[in-house]
Amino acid sequence: MRGPHNIIRLIRTGATLERTGAMNVVLDAFEAPPLLRFVAHALGKPFQWLGYKGDPDMPPATRALTALGPAYIKFGQVLSTRPDVVGEELAEQLRVLQDKLPPFPRAEAMAEVERELGQRIPEMFSEFSEPIAAASIAQVHKATLASSGDEVAVKVLRPGIEKAFRKDVDAFYLAARIVDLFAPGARRLRPMDVIEHFDGVVRGELDLRLESSAASEFTDNTKDDAGFQLPPVRWSLSSRRVMTLGWADGVSLGDNDAIDVAGHDRVDLGERVLRLFLMHALRDGYFHADMHQGNLKVAPNGDLIAYDFGIMGHIDEYTRRVYAEILFGFIRRDYKRVAEVHFEAGYVPANQDVDEFARALRAVGEPIFGMDATQISMGRLLNYLFEVTERFGMETRTELILLQRTMVVVEGVARSLSPHINIWDVAHPVVEDYIKKSIGPRALVSDLSKTAMIMARFGPRLPALVEKVLIAQSVEDQPKSSVFQGRLWLVLGGVLVGGLLVSVADVLF
Repeated sequence: MRGPHNIIRLIRTGATLERTGAMNVVLDAFEAPPLLRFVAHALGKPFQWLGYKGDPDMPPATRALTALGPAYIKFGQVLSTRPDVVGEELAEQLRVLQDKLPPFPRAEAMAEVERELGQRIPEMFSEFSEPIAAASIAQVHKATLASSGDEVAVKVLRPGIEKAFRKDVDAFYLAARIVDLFAPGARRLRPMDVIEHFDGVVRGELDLRLESSAASEFTDNTKDDAGFQLPPVRWSLSSRRVMTLGWADGVSLGDNDAIDVAGHDRVDLGERVLRLFLMHALRDGYFHADMHQGNLKVAPNGDLIAYDFGIMGHIDEYTRRVYAEILFGFIRRDYKRVAEVHFEAGYVPANQDVDEFARALRAVGEPIFGMDATQISMGRLLNYLFEVTERFGMETRTELILLQRTMVVVEGVARSLSPHINIWDVAHPVVEDYIKKSIGPRALVSDLSKTAMIMARFGPRLPALVEKVLIAQSVEDQPKSSVFQGRLWLVLGGVLVGGLLVSVADVLF
């Protein structure tokens, strides 16, 4: 599919960017060099009349992407999570992209559900509504289970959406190759990486089994979180192109008037949104990465309900600890420790000066702490932090960029509910609790215990390892045999010490 024939799609894209005034906005955001600018305008200007006009009331970039269709809308949404690639200004514009398109007919959706699930609609649902929400990839219907009368939400992929996206993604890859050819050293472009990241996101969203799995894992992680609930996955009524969840009955978190009428405490809701997000990111390393008001409701009992699990963030345990130490260091205004953490984690090259880096971090933190409580933002802090670390040679870490973007969204939700919320006051106990559990004597014993258990699992392989060492000893010179023996005793000693640590951990925990 990827080849020169996609040049027609690129010409239509360039023409639309030119017609909507978005071409220079995009080129400036990517800091495109003169040669690439020339090629881009050459592909667009002569064919400007072929471009889509779009909605003139929108900013140029969002106007162009919306006019170009679903794949471009989704691409813009993914880029909005990567200010390290497109710059903060364009990322901010792209965040307002509306993922709403005209729905496809209810009859088509019902036929698709029957094909996917292998049953007739009346056998599964006593009621199946007209579309209640339609996005670029799928649309949602409200239905009632024939077996139990429970209300559910049925998400159905658009007919032919996989083929349509595949064509546009193929054109994106061709565009990336052109950029590589004409701007090999352009700063922040990394075109193939960006397209591969987008391709991975889209492939995940085009298989609703993966979203169902994400919802299930998220539910397992958060089932004991007070004041938080998720609609259950109905696995028997879910497949690659259909996903069925329990119905989320409640008030939209974006409707303050309705929240007030229902008698919910908006201050508490704002604090809870932020606190839960931090708990999920730090405690579980798995968080909802699209946590805006449209994906959140308040249940009649006051619980927060989250749904739409197409974009989830993951952070490994080591990175979570580093992130928590950095946040906690800023909370305590211990900039030297924040600097040391960056060096210890290998984020900043060892040839940089730690004291100079600490002073740069102070320049990030102090202005923020001088702000009124209503202006303090961890999202802004992380944004400034990335700018500083980039100057000191730190490579971009995609998972932290997604975390920072989600933090900005969550803070926006919290402030829309409670404009005077003090972000630091809410975050401090969550971060401090995580630090106590993940860094310190108990955490050390826990880590050693886990290491010992991993080593113990290799116990059955020890006889074979001993045999290899003995055979090697008989055929190789003494120095090498000593090395083998040393390694063997290291493994044996590690398993013995590991067993002791497991016993100690059992006593402590």
